[in-house]
Amino acid sequence: MSYQPHPSQPYPFQPYSHPHAHPRSHRLPRHPDAPSSELRLLRTAYRWQRRVATLTALGYFTLFLLLSAFAPGLMNRSATGGLSTGLLIGLCQLPVTCLALFLYEYTARRRVDPLVHRIRRQRRKGGGYAR
Repeated sequence: MSYQPHPSQPYPFQPYSHPHAHPRSHRLPRHPDAPSSELRLLRTAYRWQRRVATLTALGYFTLFLLLSAFAPGLMNRSATGGLSTGLLIGLCQLPVTCLALFLYEYTARRRVDPLVHRIRRQRRKGGGYAR
């Protein structure tokens, strides 16, 4: 018996979805024992954490690319010890990436982990959330 795709599927490797089905939500599922405000805070903390780390690394790299494209005179200028400014800025990408990792860990410990621990503690106490 061979696999036959549904007629509405243009490619056989696509999963079939009913034409009137609702698209899957990108949000976390609501847990029946946890209040929505705490989960909302946790989602916000995760989102903030990801944005800070991502914008740190990508922002620096984007700045480097923009300077390379639109300021070649600045990038070719000699900075120190025979290194050009462009090469020096490029070499600084590794420490900036490490800084982004550090910020990710720091925000996890400071903002996300305390919320997770509080939700777990409350669930272990019996999940006594009042709605």
